[in-house]
Amino acid sequence: MANFSESDTKAKFITPALIDAGWNENQIRREKSFTKGRIIVKGKMVKRGEKKFADYILYYKPHIPIALIEAKSSDKSVSDGLQQALEYAEQLDIPFVYSSNGKSFLEHDRTHSKKLEKELSNDEFPAPGDLYNRYIATKEYSQEQKEIISESYFSDGSKMEPRYYQIAAINRAVEAVAEGRKRLLLVMATGTGKTFSAFQIIWRLWKSRTKKRILFLVDRTALADQTFNSVFSNFGSALTRVEGGVDPAYEVYIALYQGLMAGEPGSEKYRDFSKDFFDLVVVDECHRGSASENSVWRQILKYFDEATQIGLTATPKETSDRSNSEYFGDPIYTYSLKQGIEDGFLAPYKVIRYRFNHDEWRPPEGFTDVEGNIIPDEVYNESMFDRSIILEDRNMAVAKCVADYLRQTDVYQKTIVFCVDIAHAERMRQFLTNELAEEAAKDRRYVMRITGDNEIGRLEIENFINPESKYPVIATTSKLLSTGVDTQTVKLIVLDAPMNSISEFKQTIGRGTRVNEEYGKFYFTIMDFRNVTRLFADSAFDGFPEKVYIADGNEPVDLDEEDTQDEVSREDERGENEYSPLEEVISDGEDGELRSRKIVVGENRVVFFPAQRQIQYINPETGKLITTSLTDYTKYRVTSDYSELNDFLIHWNETERKDVIVEELESKGIILEELKEEIGEEYDVFDLILHTAYGRKPLTRTERAKRLRNSTIFDKYEGKAREVIDLLIDKYAEVGITAIDDIGDLQVSPFSEYGTVPEIVNDIFGGRDKYLEVVMEIQSNLYQD
Repeated sequence: MANFSESDTKAKFITPALIDAGWNENQIRREKSFTKGRIIVKGKMVKRGEKKFADYILYYKPHIPIALIEAKSSDKSVSDGLQQALEYAEQLDIPFVYSSNGKSFLEHDRTHSKKLEKELSNDEFPAPGDLYNRYIATKEYSQEQKEIISESYFSDGSKMEPRYYQIAAINRAVEAVAEGRKRLLLVMATGTGKTFSAFQIIWRLWKSRTKKRILFLVDRTALADQTFNSVFSNFGSALTRVEGGVDPAYEVYIALYQGLMAGEPGSEKYRDFSKDFFDLVVVDECHRGSASENSVWRQILKYFDEATQIGLTATPKETSDRSNSEYFGDPIYTYSLKQGIEDGFLAPYKVIRYRFNHDEWRPPEGFTDVEGNIIPDEVYNESMFDRSIILEDRNMAVAKCVADYLRQTDVYQKTIVFCVDIAHAERMRQFLTNELAEEAAKDRRYVMRITGDNEIGRLEIENFINPESKYPVIATTSKLLSTGVDTQTVKLIVLDAPMNSISEFKQTIGRGTRVNEEYGKFYFTIMDFRNVTRLFADSAFDGFPEKVYIADGNEPVDLDEEDTQDEVSREDERGENEYSPLEEVISDGEDGELRSRKIVVGENRVVFFPAQRQIQYINPETGKLITTSLTDYTKYRVTSDYSELNDFLIHWNETERKDVIVEELESKGIILEELKEEIGEEYDVFDLILHTAYGRKPLTRTERAKRLRNSTIFDKYEGKAREVIDLLIDKYAEVGITAIDDIGDLQVSPFSEYGTVPEIVNDIFGGRDKYLEVVMEIQSNLYQD
């Protein structure tokens, strides 16, 4: 057999073998990409990394990927592609894996039958039904169970189809229900389509008549509205929303916990349904109200105890007194924020951390508040600001930092400012309006407070999350926008409230993780004024939390408070219309009488300014936040690869195209555009690295270009050749070395005035090699010290 390339082995041998085995064109997906390619941010420029492709994915039905094939050229061994195929199959949740060199197939059975791997001739490749039956046999499914899992997902004929991880989550959930599991937990990062996946699960179970009446539970009006008007609308006349009385004529019900809990104890609205009315209950954001065994909201789940119950969350909660896994069991599927960013489905982020000069503030002796009372002598810190003490000057300083950033980037980028409470959100609305007065004057909705107590603000939620709506631009809030709301185009998250809970932190930053390419949303920025982003370093941040739940028979609690938070009120979770101001509760004497007190220090009393500003980025190699400064990290990363300056110089000189080095540096998390902002826009990559990593005094591009022009190196060139060389040096001074190190750079002005690229290279310089010699001569002399 002659040697055939990989493409030839696919065309001449693998595809014919599949057709002969009975696979039709609708079941075969060639060169199927299943990720989008990681989003790489280069200053203000964005590009995507490589997508992951499988040579073949074979589908028994559109929702059942059953086999994956990795193809290699005929001179490779039959097993050469198996390791890569296994990696992809594990990610895609595909049971049968093959590699092929066109001569035969090597099969790996991930269902763990007795013989794991075996070689097959081309005419032995299994038929679709054979593979599916082998898979079903390992599950020992009955005919009824087969019918459940064979039900297709909803499709409206558009090109949109579930992503690979959504298919895996949907299939696992449907199979678990078919197997008789009563409690299921799905963990999917914010922005990865939990609601869409839940819809497809419900649709398949409903269409197969496995589940005839379904309850979808949420705890916020915005989530109920969003769900009702989303893909769930495809249930048509079978869908209703529980608002007034209970109508048993529907089959799919969307309801608020708060609505179902209405009524006197023992006669709550949920009791208007019989205990066996629903056979499926899906709990959205299950880490909140029903996570605790003693939660009042858990009563609803206990009432419908006979129903299959599925919990959905991005942030499963495992603490000493509440546990998602204790109730729902271990997750049947998990798709993390880290994986979503790596796949390119979620937006990466950068962090700007601020420390103010008075983030630990002790009042001078005799210092008074706005009422003239002397402020107690103690050290007040950022965890106390806006809770027990209000320093309006600090609020103003935060507003100025936010306004300055918006002016430097884009004053119309959607922004959420998370505050301690409603009163704090109102102060920030006022101060931001003053700081951005010119923009605020154009439309009263430029800055809005969107909190649970404010009807006008709540009515603007839909406009805020609508990519087509310009206003509101900035939303100040407490908890109302922290979870579940589909904020597709939010580019700036401002953290001005202390947090100690991983789940709350993940939900909050999740408001920025969605990607919307149509509206230019590829990444987002987090401005942190409370040291909240320290939680990125927590080992539990991107994994399933360790189980520490202890059932202790405590009295029921109304609210899903975080363990480490001491708010008296979680106003946006109590219900849509309840509101009580946040107060510090103080014991006053032996009788325990409670009084309220919040110290207020008015404007222009304490001077606040940023004493430290640190920019942090995700390390693309580890997926974790780089916690050192950009210059320190750059030095560490460069010297790790090139311990001595001479090592780097050799690599620089030996690499013809310097953009290759730029890409190497950026792939390691070194953000050159930001490094330029920190050190100087006038320096080239070479000088930025030498200065940052090795402490060498940098020369500007202009200085290097001037030195080169003043030399006699290029006196041997005359006429147009010398003119083009001078233009190359000018271009370097203006842009940098990556603008002149490739022949393709000659296509643009001013070089295009001398002719086409071939005309310049051949007619002026005498050929490609001679032109490249000139470019190398420019490079070597530019950087010669």
